[in-house]
Amino acid sequence: MNVQSRDEDVFAAHGGFEAFIAKDEDGPVPVNFRVYLLIKRAIDIVGALVGLVLILPLLPFLILMIKLDSPGPIIFKQKRVGYLGRTFNCFKFRSMEMGAEDRKDELSHLNEASGAAFKIQEDPRITGVGRFIRSSSLDEFPQLFNVFRGDMSIVGPRPQIPGEVAEYTPAQARRLLVKPGLTCVWQVSGRSHLDFTEWMALDLVYVRKRSLRFDLWVLSRTIPAVIERKGAY
Repeated sequence: MNVQSRDEDVFAAHGGFEAFIAKDEDGPVPVNFRVYLLIKRAIDIVGALVGLVLILPLLPFLILMIKLDSPGPIIFKQKRVGYLGRTFNCFKFRSMEMGAEDRKDELSHLNEASGAAFKIQEDPRITGVGRFIRSSSLDEFPQLFNVFRGDMSIVGPRPQIPGEVAEYTPAQARRLLVKPGLTCVWQVSGRSHLDFTEWMALDLVYVRKRSLRFDLWVLSRTIPAVIERKGAY
């Protein structure tokens, strides 16, 4: 498995990330909370290790289900945009048929998301097992490896693909002032039931209010949100 990360600046054509967000004068001011970041990183490492250990008993069943359901690899690797606009390889359990990315343009007329996002509730590319692991968020467990490596955090805005991030306004790009996460304010507030503008606004709320207390609040609402599966598809 190729684990190369953070190898490209999505905003290079604009002079880099800092130059791009500087075009927005009203966005949240980036603040480095050194103690908070050190504690957050320690929690991420411990949390990722614990999560990986807990998922181990389920791995044989997940691997078997995915393998028997459709041909293709167990793990799906995709470029996503992370901290300060740098790309990294994001890992998930494969939930779509092989060649799904090549069909995106073909299915663009079915896109139900607004703004720089692509979502189809009844996406024909999703496999039978894929629909289950997506609605239960089991597909995202391999991202614990991303958290352990430092590409992601447990709490932070969900990472998007470069093509979508390229459509951001300078204000929206400020969500990249923090590492992307496994769970976020958007995810516990309705996910796909919210439009793109609401999604970005919630992520910017996190950028402004980020703290250990706020992270704990998001985590406390994550499990109920996963159980309810509201907006998960």
